[in-house]
Amino acid sequence: MKKRFAASAMILAMSAATVLSPLTAFADAEEQELNIAIFQGGYGDAYWNQMVELFEESHEGVKVNMTISPTIGDIIRPQIVAGNVPDFICLNDGGEDGVILSLIKEHALLNLNDVFDGENYAGTGTLRDDITDGILASSKCAPYGDGDIYLAPFNSGPQGLIYNKTFFDENNLEVPKTWDEFFALGDTVKDIDGRSLFTYQGIYPGYMEEMLWPAIANECGEEALTKIANYEEGSFNNEGVLKALTHIKEIADKGYLLEGTVGMNHTESQTEMMLGKAAFITNGTWMENEMQDAPREDRFEFAMAPIPTENADDVHYVFDSCEQFSIPAAAKNQELAKEFLRFLYSDESVSAFAEASGALYATKSAREVAKDKLSTAIYNMYGIYDEANASSLIMSFSAVPADCKINPKDEIFNPITSVMNDEMTVEEWAQNVEDAFAQIRADQEAAK
Repeated sequence: MKKRFAASAMILAMSAATVLSPLTAFADAEEQELNIAIFQGGYGDAYWNQMVELFEESHEGVKVNMTISPTIGDIIRPQIVAGNVPDFICLNDGGEDGVILSLIKEHALLNLNDVFDGENYAGTGTLRDDITDGILASSKCAPYGDGDIYLAPFNSGPQGLIYNKTFFDENNLEVPKTWDEFFALGDTVKDIDGRSLFTYQGIYPGYMEEMLWPAIANECGEEALTKIANYEEGSFNNEGVLKALTHIKEIADKGYLLEGTVGMNHTESQTEMMLGKAAFITNGTWMENEMQDAPREDRFEFAMAPIPTENADDVHYVFDSCEQFSIPAAAKNQELAKEFLRFLYSDESVSAFAEASGALYATKSAREVAKDKLSTAIYNMYGIYDEANASSLIMSFSAVPADCKINPKDEIFNPITSVMNDEMTVEEWAQNVEDAFAQIRADQEAAK
């Protein structure tokens, strides 16, 4: 199933000569303590231990007290309630503990606009300009929809159309930018060696969000996803969404879907694609690690392309995942916490994280900064952000009431099999989702 990133035990070794230069305001700081709370996920703790050490070395008089745990939300919740909040938190708003979501609802996070409008750690420009396009404006960073930043992006995980770069290069094929080019390529690859244009993880159709959300954003604008995420009436059954759904159905209707796709699981469909049975599959950067032992066609080389758009010069949205940093509004040492946040976007930090995790910070330069720490496959796939007009796109549903029996993602993606098998029309698909949204709204009203 989906594995966002593969962790490695390796960490970048840094000599004293690479110690970072802090802001002047902190160079001669009196003794200060910074309390940080870190979620320990698949990346382990070595990277964070190193960042604490480097920050203390480069900020004389600063002592960092780190609490790191897979259950960090449960650890800090009673501290927050008691008014003893950490200065800095690395924890996602989607965590089951609900800590960050509660802080958002209570408007208890610090506004970070000044951090991103201020100078980056290297002193070469603003930090805002360093961040991957589209992320800061998303609900993951600006949760109130007003553009103000209350959560800072950690890493990014692009998802799109995985393809074999060698096959495209050897056959002088251009990655399609538009839907017309996409379908035309289906005829071309069939003529070359009989391969199909597309496959996906048939019995796990949730993988198709990597195609659906960018397609809807292209047709309707990013604001359409906000309406869908909040289950607004008419948000899923309208002209723009129907056009996006129709493009997906066209893959099967025009004969471009690999035969047997709807009955395959994720590893089966991914293996078929890697064996040259299909030109594209929807997936993310984790596919390299997940399929490291799978058979593949000769000289297979991972690459990733954005979902096609109506016009070549349209914004090419890249469906993304993003973990988050935040500073509580009640933090005792806010300015030092901001400095630590800036420090985490430094080249040294970005490079160390890439070596530890095989993943990248959500910065425009991260791919090149950490190039020698990444596999060829990961380097290629992160190149999706370098496509013309590429912009990160994040989709996050609002929570449903505890007693609601509707799972919105299931209602949206489970019908894809029936649509591909011509057992359901796109109009029926859209209306069924609208009916589910209506039930969610009714449950929300009842829960008030």
